[in-house]
Amino acid sequence: MIVCVCRRVSDREIARHARAGMDFDDIQFELGVATQCGQCESCARDVVAQCSATGPIAAIHLCDGIRNSQAWNAQPASAQG
Repeated sequence: MIVCVCRRVSDREIARHARAGMDFDDIQFELGVATQCGQCESCARDVVAQCSATGPIAAIHLCDGIRNSQAWNAQPASAQG
């Protein structure tokens, strides 16, 4: 999807640069995203945050039922010693 209409920059292009280790300022300089009307800045920043090489790969939120279950809290056989 096109994030920056003024510069015709897609979310894939922003994501590719973010995964390569570039932060928002670097991407803004390189691609020109959010340098004209500025309407795309929040969306572009969100894409960078989601794809940042320094950020977590996935955020997993477990419900209380799973977190408190015996199966989740059981010790592996090798740790029972």
